Amino acid sequence: MAKQAMSLVNVEKQGRSGIICLNRPEAMNALNLEMIRQIDAALDQFQDDPAVFCVVLTSSSDRAFCAGGDMRRVRELVLADQLDEAEQFFREEYALIERIAGFSKPYISVIDGICMGGGMGLSVHGAYRIATERALFAMPETAIGFVPDVGGSYFLSRMPHHCGVWMGLTGASVRGFDAHGLGISTHMTGTESLPALMKALCHSDHSIDDILTDLCVTNVNQPSILMLSDTTGCFSPLSLSTIAECLQKRPSKRKEAALRALRKASPRSLLESLNLLRNGKHLTLSECLEQEFEAMRMAIRHPDLIEGVRAVLVDKDHSPNWHSRSN
Repeated sequence: MAKQAMSLVNVEKQGRSGIICLNRPEAMNALNLEMIRQIDAALDQFQDDPAVFCVVLTSSSDRAFCAGGDMRRVRELVLADQLDEAEQFFREEYALIERIAGFSKPYISVIDGICMGGGMGLSVHGAYRIATERALFAMPETAIGFVPDVGGSYFLSRMPHHCGVWMGLTGASVRGFDAHGLGISTHMTGTESLPALMKALCHSDHSIDDILTDLCVTNVNQPSILMLSDTTGCFSPLSLSTIAECLQKRPSKRKEAALRALRKASPRSLLESLNLLRNGKHLTLSECLEQEFEAMRMAIRHPDLIEGVRAVLVDKDHSPNWHSRSN
């Protein structure tokens, strides 16, 4: 089958693999509705093709796998009072995530570069997540007056040592063995191995597990997670005040960074995110996406989102004036 050149997502079949390549490098592959629909259409195509054994999601950029949803566009829609269109983006994004989680063929994400927010949603719910040494993972939504969505209340709430609550509230990033030990990536490989890995996934007759065993590091318990736990242990989801009090005791550089992030984030977003994460531990992915959808509907109607996206993504002065600070 000939390569289908799409403006934002390139789709092709190579050997036994269906390749979906995010191709919006100027925006670090920030997802918009067109991209969501193109990915969904590609899954339709590959699902129905008996010659396609597995699906591989990758990026045309070595800088970013996917930096998340296009929140600048969401802000524009909200400012234009086009809330239905803004909600439609999230509705279709969440439906795609649920589809990925239950996809009947092996779904493999090859993550090289920044992977945040929606990028986590496209990858972490799939069967295989292969990260390079350049992969960097984060859920930075509270900094823009939003909440950790895309199933974040499901996968973050299940991380050990409250690491997911720490990530979801502070926007802290992880990489390498930290991300690996948290289960964000299932395998690790060097960038120099990517050509051989892609060739094997597409053209080898070996099983995916055998290929990844040969070319990657598999998920094992790593001592680096225990090093994180001195800080993340403070994030038992009881209340924001107890988290802050814990961080202030026996301070360290990591605890001080976490406390600064909490003080800079939207107060409303922190409270809503903590509720989502507290509830999510006991819910299915589908139920988590449902509660996140309702949280999203409230967030896009609150001025903190407009202000947060302005401060971080539009004007980039990183000095938001939160409406909720005085509430």
